[in-house]
Amino acid sequence: MLRTRFCIALVVPLLLMAPVIEAQRSDEPYRFFREFVGLSEDQIGAIRSGKPVAKVIDSRTPDEVFVFGSVYVEASPEKYLELASDVDALRKLPGYLAIQSFSDPPQLSDLEGFALERQDIDELKNCRVGHCEVQLPTEAIEGFKQSIDWSGPDVANRVNHLARQMALQALLNYMNGGNTALGVYRDKSHPAAVAETFEALITRLDALPVYLPELNEYLLEYPKAKSDKVQAGFYWEEVNFGLKPTFRIVQRVVYRGANPSDPAYALAEKQLYASHYFEAALDLTVCVRDAQRPGFYIITVKGSKQAGLTGLKGSIVRKVAVDKARSSLGRVLATIKQTLESHHTQDD
Repeated sequence: MLRTRFCIALVVPLLLMAPVIEAQRSDEPYRFFREFVGLSEDQIGAIRSGKPVAKVIDSRTPDEVFVFGSVYVEASPEKYLELASDVDALRKLPGYLAIQSFSDPPQLSDLEGFALERQDIDELKNCRVGHCEVQLPTEAIEGFKQSIDWSGPDVANRVNHLARQMALQALLNYMNGGNTALGVYRDKSHPAAVAETFEALITRLDALPVYLPELNEYLLEYPKAKSDKVQAGFYWEEVNFGLKPTFRIVQRVVYRGANPSDPAYALAEKQLYASHYFEAALDLTVCVRDAQRPGFYIITVKGSKQAGLTGLKGSIVRKVAVDKARSSLGRVLATIKQTLESHHTQDD
């Protein structure tokens, strides 16, 4: 009799909660837009009608930048995943100068297409710990200083060869040791531990552990964290989203939802290294199916911690960087929407 009462006491609240849970699911992603992003009803309406909306999200400190963007697309999430995994297509998006996937396991030959800008090579000549225009850890700064004869012939090729070796080793270190192996940037007077910076950055994305707890754990605990819903790979890119071209090494993590209530896909792009600006960065894109229509929503949050955004001069630089990031995201979303919908129409 006691067991029966207990079962009734447990089941009845669950049955009463079922309509509430179902209502919350059917109200997504609008609930997320309102509660976690703070969008107005007009902005939500614009997204529903197919217009890309990009917004700067409040940050805790001036050196953190968060930009949100979303658009409704009349296509399938699977088509978006195909596009996001197509390196040739990514090269055509605004801001991309070069991009190349790493082999499994990564090889030095994967970096053959990478070369430092002439300005970066010139600045490396005078680079020292605590003062360097290229973002580097101590061992890399000392490596360039000790290994390169700056008065010798063919300096550019030798610098680029060493840079490729360093980039490959940094990636291999991360694959074995995770975030703690990312090192400490020593190019400025205040060292920046990448693992601590990334952890602080990801905690600002308070919706991530709510909607995607397994992905949140994977990003923080790689390579220890394991999940059947996750696949990961690596690539390098040269982008021009700031004031000068930037080389980055990125881990691409793809999450596949297993239940109807899950997002269809989530694509996280976690920066492991950047030659300029970004001490840490995470681009998170989630594909959420529309409950009433056959299309889906692309929801993107780009978070980064950037050097040089504090103080009077930094505040001016920050405004330029933030405005450019927001407008660039809006253009990228519009381009992706147009590409996916044109292919969708052709398939029909």
